[in-house]
Amino acid sequence: MAKKDKNKSKPREFLNKKVFHDYEVSDVIEVGLVLQGSEVKSIRDGRVNLKDAFVRIIKNEMFILNMHIGALETTHTTYRPAENRDRKILLHRKQLNKFFEKVTKDGYTIVVTKMYFNAKNMVKLNIGIGKGKKLHDKRQDLKEKDMKRSTDRILKAWNR
Repeated sequence: MAKKDKNKSKPREFLNKKVFHDYEVSDVIEVGLVLQGSEVKSIRDGRVNLKDAFVRIIKNEMFILNMHIGALETTHTTYRPAENRDRKILLHRKQLNKFFEKVTKDGYTIVVTKMYFNAKNMVKLNIGIGKGKKLHDKRQDLKEKDMKRSTDRILKAWNR
């Protein structure tokens, strides 16, 4: 009997954990992404970095900037797209206008929270409106996370 590959059974998901530390995220929606050449294969291989990625609206179109998708070794050098190039985000005009209205307010930005393959095996992004956290908010979140971790540890030891 053949062994199952772990990567095949579990769909690939890439989270941007830094966003939830730096921003309070709301209004998350699913959008598409314009990719070139072997970028989908690179994403399947796990060569994605969303940590520094951010979204801008330029001339009534939405683009994701600073998202790194590494090239595969098997791709020929003349057909490799740039790894940090600007990629266009696909969404409806109403959604774009809604995001544009919210971003024009002070302290709000559009952030990328997650990249994944949907049921139709297409690459999708989750983007949302983020409001920057203050330093004391970040510290409070870290305290709550630490308290939860310690209580879980104590409960686990107590249940043994």
